[in-house]
Amino acid sequence: MDHFLAAKTPVDLPLLGPAHLSMLAGILLLAGALAVLQRTVLRESPWLRRGLGGVLLLETLAWYAYQARIGQLTFPAHLPLELCDVTLFLTIAEMFTLGALLFDVCYYLALAGTSMALLTPDLWERFPSLSTGQFFFAHGLVVASVLYLAWSGLARPRRGSVGRAMLALNVWAVVAGCFDWLFKTDYMYLRQKPEQNSLLNLLGPWPWYIAGGEVLALVLFGLLYLPFRRANANARRL
Repeated sequence: MDHFLAAKTPVDLPLLGPAHLSMLAGILLLAGALAVLQRTVLRESPWLRRGLGGVLLLETLAWYAYQARIGQLTFPAHLPLELCDVTLFLTIAEMFTLGALLFDVCYYLALAGTSMALLTPDLWERFPSLSTGQFFFAHGLVVASVLYLAWSGLARPRRGSVGRAMLALNVWAVVAGCFDWLFKTDYMYLRQKPEQNSLLNLLGPWPWYIAGGEVLALVLFGLLYLPFRRANANARRL
């Protein structure tokens, strides 16, 4: 994916059309099926969780190897510096370690960030193609994996996790922003909004949409924490 400020290639995937909605529904169905399997059959077994982590890891390695082979993994563009890339790496680590701090971060980044990429995909090639297929497979499996962990009861965001996730988000935004400034790239869309329709288009021009995105992230993180608020409060009193 080219992160320089440039015109995009049109895509043949109507936003929220039948094909798009089918893929989104498939992600939710996969997460639900995996959670039910973990709860009813596998119970405490780690093999499904580790297997999903292995699939994500192998797919990621294969994709970057392919990108390197065709000369697309170049500096400063085509580097894994987008927020979705960071979320992917954190999710892979979480699937193998089941770390509480990791889940505090990747839960919000996946469900408020990666899911938005799926809802308003910023594609560079016509659909279907190898790159668009990889986009939906990788992003979809990240979201499905995080939902599976939460729905199966294997992990849940803890008290204070919204603040930790916001801190992680802003730390990475500073890193990406410095890189963008030095090399004139547009990782995390900090210099220009995506050409495709997205929530950022509702938040005004640069740089105001960045501040609006910060507020939007905080609101989404807070909403994502609500299902766990009571359970965490009860656990604290025990």
